[in-house]
Amino acid sequence: MKNILIPTDFSENSWNAIEYAIQFFKKSACNFYLLHVSADGALKANDSFYVQYENTTVSTLNKPSKVLLKEMATLISERFHENANHRFFTLSDNNNLIGSIREHVVKNNIDLIVMGTKGASGVKGLAIGGNTGNVITKVKCTTLVVPENAKYVSPKNVVLPTDFSIVYNPETLQPLFEVLKQHQGKVNVLNVSKDTPILNEDQKQNKEFLRDYFMGQKHNFYFLAHKHIDCAVQQFVDFKDISLISVLAKNLNYLQRILFQPSIDKVNYYKNVPFLVLH
Repeated sequence: MKNILIPTDFSENSWNAIEYAIQFFKKSACNFYLLHVSADGALKANDSFYVQYENTTVSTLNKPSKVLLKEMATLISERFHENANHRFFTLSDNNNLIGSIREHVVKNNIDLIVMGTKGASGVKGLAIGGNTGNVITKVKCTTLVVPENAKYVSPKNVVLPTDFSIVYNPETLQPLFEVLKQHQGKVNVLNVSKDTPILNEDQKQNKEFLRDYFMGQKHNFYFLAHKHIDCAVQQFVDFKDISLISVLAKNLNYLQRILFQPSIDKVNYYKNVPFLVLH
């Protein structure tokens, strides 16, 4: 049974991440842990807002987080008719967000964190909010990042952008392998360079490891020449109808350029396609 941690601030974006996670694992037995972290266990009046879930409007005005979590669990039950393979637990914490998530990852043996790209205070123009950015860079746990406009589509076509500069290992890639196996998906390993790609010996070895590792799964390797990695990823996502982008947290060059600092006026994949960040 998988253990899934979903931090929530009761925003529409976090609700979208919950819906996505439930459908993503609809055929798997899972324990879902809904976590809200705040300084005093309740939302401040000036941070309150109204959230529309389907045809139900929920006010978060001055309600304790424990009450809101129970209301959210009830909405999930009504919306998804209590999948027998799914169990939901609510967690309310007064720790700082990163400290709390780290604690629950260990305490509840978490396999995967699921988060929206932005919360209620998300800043327009940024691809990803500060909380999500901190989680995927500071918490050593595989994280599924669900953009604000992403709707669930079975991940039949996955892209793994890489520069082949790091040494891969089976443990790191296992979550991606499980996704491909569960959804009968195909992984497209994508390398983008400014000029015609020339791999050194270490990069060649890392590439061959990936080829061997994915031998039992549908896979392809693609090499593109483009001045901007994020634009190349956008073109590839559109051309191959990609439904999931997987990146390695250690590959900071690729991670920063395709997730944290995309050319906002040229790309939009960060609004529509989920990211699976591997640690």
